[in-house]
Amino acid sequence: MWKFALRNLFSRPARSALSLLGLTVAVAGMVGLFSVARGLEQTFDRSFKSIPGLIVVQAGAPIPLFSRLPKDWKADMERIPGLHVVAPEIWMRANILEDVPVMAPPRFLFGVDIPSRLKLRKGVYTESMIEGRFLAPADAGQRMVVISRQIAEEHHKKVGDTLSVNGIDFEIVGLYHVGSLLLDIAILLDGDTLRQLGWFDPEAVSGYYVEPDGSVSNDEVARRIKELLQDRSLTTASPMSLLALSGLPQSNDPKRSASSNMVGWLLRAFAGSNPPDPDDSATAAAHPDLPKKKMPSPVEVRNASDFSDRFKELSEDLNLILALLTGIGMTIAVLSIVNTMLMSVTERVIEFGILKANGWSPWDVLKLITFESATLGLAGGVLGATIGWTVTLVVNARWPDRVNLFASPGLLAFSVAFSTIVGLLGGLYPAIWAMRLSPMEAIRRG
Repeated sequence: MWKFALRNLFSRPARSALSLLGLTVAVAGMVGLFSVARGLEQTFDRSFKSIPGLIVVQAGAPIPLFSRLPKDWKADMERIPGLHVVAPEIWMRANILEDVPVMAPPRFLFGVDIPSRLKLRKGVYTESMIEGRFLAPADAGQRMVVISRQIAEEHHKKVGDTLSVNGIDFEIVGLYHVGSLLLDIAILLDGDTLRQLGWFDPEAVSGYYVEPDGSVSNDEVARRIKELLQDRSLTTASPMSLLALSGLPQSNDPKRSASSNMVGWLLRAFAGSNPPDPDDSATAAAHPDLPKKKMPSPVEVRNASDFSDRFKELSEDLNLILALLTGIGMTIAVLSIVNTMLMSVTERVIEFGILKANGWSPWDVLKLITFESATLGLAGGVLGATIGWTVTLVVNARWPDRVNLFASPGLLAFSVAFSTIVGLLGGLYPAIWAMRLSPMEAIRRG
């Protein structure tokens, strides 16, 4: 039966080739699209698995960039049993590198507390140094930076060169390479240097990286941190802090100042800084005997899996969009196969009549036509999966520091199986139409 089906397909090469091409393009597109989502998931998993500690950020902040916490909380947190290191962090966007605006990929200034960072048992950046040295205590207050190999290659820099960030020159003392698109985007420097430049609120940090000592579980450490900070309130971010969110240095230019204030106002709304509610204060003063309303925690304590879960939720939404786009392509491919098989059946009506007259059953005719369409689906799936997989390798090799596409074996196998089923379904209607024809009716129509 397979030989008979293949011979029929090769007898009409142009029509079969067009149907095969349409299905191949659809499958290759499906592999390419879903490799984006799989690549994101792989990147997130690899990146967050390298961060064993906990991250304390402002409640509601999606990432530390949009978080603001008082820097004097560090001393209180260090007294919590079960903590080894409490490392304050400052995150800012670098808008201008080497006098060129930074759009994509993004670049971030990562201000660290150098002594705390050096005490970490597992420091992602300290363990990923490939040239030069990491920041030392003597670099506190100095314009010294450690940058990723990706940033160094992009701007043709090496250890000992200067890097202009937002119009200020910094000396490069070391290069690191983590191998993650999410982590190789930072310019590390002393946090106090950012404050001295006036780019960040002098009394705030973006968050805290906490490394437990192993005596208790991470969940217990997180509970203790939240319990300590439960009743504390966050003050409204200062204009300087809001300006730091945008990554823009302060300026005396009225136009630029107006723009910075607008950006700061928008980011304040996004970050969720909450001023006191006058109604609540009035109610408490008028009724002092009423029980006080329990304040929500001002912080969230997250581990790597928490961030990974949030990004997986984003990936699921992306998968839905990709499925809709793929569905459109597959619908076109199915219609192409239906058209091809229907025309093929119409041209071969006399042939089917003769076969039935010679003892073929309707099921034999059904199997023949579905074998032909399934063969188109299988061939289109194999070709499409191969082309899609090859394209992901080429794209990853061409832009290794910008994208990470991952066509997993499961995705490729699913593509081939799905394409075969699509081809089978595409030939089902013509096959049912042909199997219902009687031998005499088929010969008469022919």
